[in-house]
Amino acid sequence: MYSTLLSLHSLFRWLVLVILVYSIYRAFIGYTRNQPFSKTDNAFRHWTATVAHIQLMIGIVLYTQSPVVKYFWANTKTALLNLDLTFYGLIHIVLMLTAIVVLTIGSALAKRKPTDREKFKTMLVWFSIVLIILFIAIPWSFSPLSSRPYFRTF
Repeated sequence: MYSTLLSLHSLFRWLVLVILVYSIYRAFIGYTRNQPFSKTDNAFRHWTATVAHIQLMIGIVLYTQSPVVKYFWANTKTALLNLDLTFYGLIHIVLMLTAIVVLTIGSALAKRKPTDREKFKTMLVWFSIVLIILFIAIPWSFSPLSSRPYFRTF
């Protein structure tokens, strides 16, 4: 089960990134062109948060089952000296939880804004912040924090 979830989590990140980037794009276009906030825009706002929450649930299950994380918490003093262990034991989960909280707040605020322009602006700002956090928190193959392949298969 662990390896299957790890592969799913690795693949699902691409869906999260694609829908987030597309939502940011729609928000940018809507804001700059002063367009009406359509049902499609609202659906992308909603589905971006939903997909990210599904990814979070998979990630939390992985976190509780990960041998790396279990080792980190069992040997915290020495594990903190290893950036790779610290990344998975602490940095990744804290940044991802932060990203989900920021995304959820941004989505809720955008939903409640009175004007279409304010909805687009709110989505654009909050979702862009989330994208920055995600780029730091994802273990890209080029990341100085921890390196993993773009697609994990087992």
